[in-house]
Amino acid sequence: MKFNRVVWVVLDSVGIGAMPDWAAYGDPEGSDTLGNIAKQRPMKLPNLCMLGIGNIKPLAGLSAAPRPMASYGRCALKSPGKDTTTGHWEMVGVLLEKPFPLYPQGFPAEFLARFEAEIGRGTLGNIAASGTEIIAELGDEHMRSGDPIVYTSADSVFQIAAHEDVISLFELYRICEIARKKLVGPLEVGRVIARPFTGTSGNYTRTTNRKDYAVAPPRMLLDELDRGGVEVHSVGKIFDIFLGRGIRNYDKTKSNAEGLAKTIEAMGELERGLIFTNLVDFDSLYGHRNNVEGYAQALEDADAALPGLIEALRPDDLLILTADHGCDPTTASTDHSREYVPLLAYSPGSVEGRDLGTRESLADIGSTVAEIFSVHSKSGRSFLDLIAP
Repeated sequence: MKFNRVVWVVLDSVGIGAMPDWAAYGDPEGSDTLGNIAKQRPMKLPNLCMLGIGNIKPLAGLSAAPRPMASYGRCALKSPGKDTTTGHWEMVGVLLEKPFPLYPQGFPAEFLARFEAEIGRGTLGNIAASGTEIIAELGDEHMRSGDPIVYTSADSVFQIAAHEDVISLFELYRICEIARKKLVGPLEVGRVIARPFTGTSGNYTRTTNRKDYAVAPPRMLLDELDRGGVEVHSVGKIFDIFLGRGIRNYDKTKSNAEGLAKTIEAMGELERGLIFTNLVDFDSLYGHRNNVEGYAQALEDADAALPGLIEALRPDDLLILTADHGCDPTTASTDHSREYVPLLAYSPGSVEGRDLGTRESLADIGSTVAEIFSVHSKSGRSFLDLIAP
């Protein structure tokens, strides 16, 4: 029996332990998103444990399954970096030779002057900062001046925050498009991100109308699938990360719960192909805000929704659960962390779960999907022979 459909779910930022080169990326010592949360806040993740999450490494309160349902392991990030673009690009076979540029001291004054001239407004900020903190700090000035707030982080991003009553979503998105066109060459950051917010002084809140403007990736797995006649349905921010390339149907989402519900809906519609989902709440709502309780609860909520996803699987389906990097909410840092990511691969018609070990690259996942659908794989080492029924 051959797999005819793959359901690939990225648990955004759910890392599972620091990689050996963590110090080179400025991470706090001992970053371990899933492991440290489990130590600080006991969690009930019965479905992930049955699949084999506790078989990857010892996790406080999360037991290893005697007979895990899924094959299990972890993936290293081979490319330099620890962000969304780097991780997702590597999954689909694109390995970076050098990291996307970072701007811990803010963006060059010359660039900012050209940007302001084109958008017809000044800017505020131009520093590396937490998104929630910078709108609290500069929100009032933004309301008075109408100037958007520009900031970055430890990732390669140019973020633009604006109150929806001051700068409309249409205008904010236009401003982001201008930034994306100008941030090229040596300035080519991984993503430009629209960060709209609402509320009043002292109570500003980011909305779910975020929009990402990514760099166009070179030819990759989704292009090959499209060329091979394999339908791809994306859920969540996957469409934005890959600029819609190779994606025939997509659903934007505003929460993990909606992302999982839309994934199950897509399974009722797509007969053959790839459903590619990103669940971003772990990262955006909890990891970057050092919210251990919120992160733990989000993991428990996702675990509780897993039976519905598993029940919707056919015998010739393959479910892949993984992540793109870490974002440990238990450390002092609010940035992403350079971590291994979990890998769980399950099919109702598959053999008993096997140990997939430590994979050299996230590209191994994309290579496996490529082999399933008989399309070209740019990089990575498939593990299909270990999980095929």
